[in-house]
Order: sequence, then C-alpha cells, then structure tokens
Amino acid sequence: MKWLYLLAGIALYVKALAMPNPAPDLSDISIAEIVVRDSGVPNAVSGIIFRNRLYDTIYEVVVFTIAIMGANFLLANEKPIGKIEQFTDQPSIVLARLGATISALVGIELAIRGHLSPGGGFAAGVAGGTAIGLVAITSSSESMQAIYQRWKAATWEKISVLLFIVLSVVTLAGGELPHGELGALVSGGATPLLNILVAIKVALGSWAVVLIFIRYRGLLGESKVSLSFSRSFLLLLTRFDENCLVDKSSRGLGGDGGG
Repeated sequence: MKWLYLLAGIALYVKALAMPNPAPDLSDISIAEIVVRDSGVPNAVSGIIFRNRLYDTIYEVVVFTIAIMGANFLLANEKPIGKIEQFTDQPSIVLARLGATISALVGIELAIRGHLSPGGGFAAGVAGGTAIGLVAITSSSESMQAIYQRWKAATWEKISVLLFIVLSVVTLAGGELPHGELGALVSGGATPLLNILVAIKVALGSWAVVLIFIRYRGLLGESKVSLSFSRSFLLLLTRFDENCLVDKSSRGLGGDGGG
C-alpha cells in the first residue's frame, strides 16, 4: 500500500509539471461564474476543491492517510490501557447518542448534497467522525473495535482512498462524466462521487484514530485531571473575588469614616 501511494504521488507530480499553465484575461468575468460553469455545480467552493485545486485535495487526502498510519505505528509498541472508563450516567449517554445521531445525519446530508450547498466531503467526514467519537465515549471499547473489524472499516477506508486517487487522475487527464442539469442532485460530473469518497475516507479514518487513542491513551483519565484543575482554578478565582470585595468594603468604610 505504501508503494501505491508513493507511485501515485510521483505520477501526479510529473503530470503537474507537464501540464500547461495558461493565463486568460478575466478582467470582465466573474471567477465564481466561471467555476460554476466549468464544474457544473452551484457550490463554487466544491468546484474549486474537486476541479481547480484537485491536486491539492489529493495531497490532503494522502497526508490524512499518512497521519493515521503514523499514529498507529507510533503507538503500536506501547502497552494498552488496562481499564478504560466511559460515561455511565444516563443523561450523558442519552445526550451523546442524540448528538451522534444528529451529527451522522448532517454528515450524510453534507456528503450527498455538498456540491449543491455549503459543505462537502471533508465537513461530512468530520461530522461522521464526531458521531463515532460521541458513541465511543458511551460504549465499550471492545464492542467498538469488534464493529470496526466486522464491517472491515480499514479495508473500506483504503478502497475509498484508491478510488478517489483513480477518479482524480482520470479527471485530471481530461476524462469527465456528464455534468447533467445544474442544481440537480445527480449533476456535476465526478464531483459528487469525489465528495462521497472523501467523506467515507475522513469518517473511517477518524474512527480508526479514535479507537487507537482510546486503546493506548484512555478516555476520561485526562478529563478528570483537567476537571480537577478547572475546579481548583475556579475556587482560586472565587477566593480572589471574595478578597477583592472585602478589600473594597474596608476601603469604602475607611473612606466614609475619614469624611
């Protein structure tokens, strides 16, 4: 898999060097209108990310993949946490599950309609990863790991990366799908597919990172330390305010007596 990523990066770099870079006169033309017209999607940002700046988007996906591999590699030799604590009170569990449901629905909507309205694959993937994280803090880590392996999430993550790279290379080489009707759900050529592939990649990659850090770093241990520090800090501020009030009162009384 590493060699495939390396070869894909070299091929894209060579392609970038070989492509011409014309500079047309755009003084009387709106850039956003040109992007919408050329990409076939109303969301000009998605048109730029998955067409004009597709090279940069490919490298962002590759960098995210390398970051996940690096986290897994660096923590592989460490000893897993023996006991992982999760939230056990029912209000927190209900709120976390509700937030996860809303976040997952928002992620699906952003992935499907990201080329029509603000959003896109990266935002959809982050929403999906947030949903997974909210479920993880209220569920057993063993069950989350079992679901991850049962659904072969790692395999689907790699497949989404490879499909994204292949489809991007085809697009950069000049191959395009029909744009369809502007504003329709199925329109914009390959842009909706690239959006969905990026969303799958980011969501599944976030799932992998969440499981890795929960396994080797725990979940609530650092939160308890931060909570204790926050309580101590708030107590210190409260005492400081009380001392300031006492000092102001004494000064006020002294001033009245002197008058």
